[in-house]
Amino acid sequence: MTEPAADPTDEPRVILGDRYVAALELTVSLHAHQARKGNRLPYVAHLLAVSSLVLEHGGDEDQAIAALLHDAPEDQGGEATLARIRDEFGDRVAGIVAACSDTFESPKPPWRARKERYIAALDGKGPDVWPVTLADKVHNARTIVADLRADGPATLDRFNGGRDGTLWYYRTLADRLAVLAPGALADELLRLAATMESLAQR
Repeated sequence: MTEPAADPTDEPRVILGDRYVAALELTVSLHAHQARKGNRLPYVAHLLAVSSLVLEHGGDEDQAIAALLHDAPEDQGGEATLARIRDEFGDRVAGIVAACSDTFESPKPPWRARKERYIAALDGKGPDVWPVTLADKVHNARTIVADLRADGPATLDRFNGGRDGTLWYYRTLADRLAVLAPGALADELLRLAATMESLAQR
């Protein structure tokens, strides 16, 4: 008796290989001792979630790797870490990671100026970068909304931008990314920004 032919719909759209495994290992080694702001959850949980969202919404392996490493230069070594990412994962991954970072300077420039520059540069980042940016901001916004529901408006005080700056940042990002990269993630970010604004008034 012959076996039935394999159903091509059972094959994953993206095959994750050794490069992705290596990126996971580097992510854990760089961020193992870093915690999320305010809740002490392992920072790696955020990076895994962003990579997952990228894959769930049509990203390829390079974009998923960049999602894992998108905070590495900014938080763990600056230009030297970006150079390592370029050496190990190629120019495309490094380019996406660089575009997701708002500064490599230490100490970082003032918060508002950094965020204004980041937003002003969004249009030029392109379709390789926008899905990773969206996944990052959606996961951050989900976390903020959950914390607002649990702890109230004081949640926003722990962010460098404070209440008004944080609300401005997510609303401005959501509005711009909805134009640049329309789709399910952009729609979710718009909803999350609106929910954030509503919960912050309580």
